Amino acid sequence: MTAAAEALFDLSGRVFLVSGAASGVARALVATLVARGARLVLTDSDPAKVERIAAIYEDALSFQTDITDADAVECAVQRTRDQYGRIDGGINAAGLLPISPSETMDPATFRRCVDVNLTGAFLFSRALSPVLKEEGGGRLLHISSVSSMVSNPNYAAYAGSKGGLAQIVRVLAREWAPYRITVNAIGPALTRTSLTEDYLSDPEFHARAVNDIPMGRLGEPEDIVGAALLLLGPGGAFITGQTIYVDGGRTLV
Repeated sequence: MTAAAEALFDLSGRVFLVSGAASGVARALVATLVARGARLVLTDSDPAKVERIAAIYEDALSFQTDITDADAVECAVQRTRDQYGRIDGGINAAGLLPISPSETMDPATFRRCVDVNLTGAFLFSRALSPVLKEEGGGRLLHISSVSSMVSNPNYAAYAGSKGGLAQIVRVLAREWAPYRITVNAIGPALTRTSLTEDYLSDPEFHARAVNDIPMGRLGEPEDIVGAALLLLGPGGAFITGQTIYVDGGRTLV
């Protein structure tokens, strides 16, 4: 790669707050961001898991944060700024995946899914926006899903939350574009992570999921890294309000 091309993905010294950092998708992304010179603050609702991940990286700070708690999210933003003196953006990988027939789904499960996947994404973005405005711009990136576009049976809670996320990304992008804050999402196809492993252990579910993807395989966490580097780096400076599907063609079906 030429120096000019390399500069498009340069994250040296940039500071990012990562929510849901213990997820499989986030772990792959964290490894690449650190290798690219970024400095990270890792948060998750599971303190033990996120501490184990942070321990791998010498300079990473980690702590427990509930993304649905507005005060806790704002505290995470402040702690990040206190640690590094600046923030260049946020990456939200927090999420729940309840799969259940709509007629029998517990309403509490539906509400919790929307609270984490949608309300949490909003609170995370809103908490970062004042700081990014002061910094003269920044990047917000959410991990969404092909379910923001396709309609799978039994996905009412998850698809509803991700469909809402796609629209929130568009609205926030328009509101904050004058401040040079970009807001985007990546929508993977069904990906092998701790969130999906129980479902994928069912051979019928696994076969159906693979069959729905034209490229004939499930996603891997590493598949989203390229798109994330583009959206977080200098090369993505003029991209905002988009959900980029990294899905092996799933949204074509």
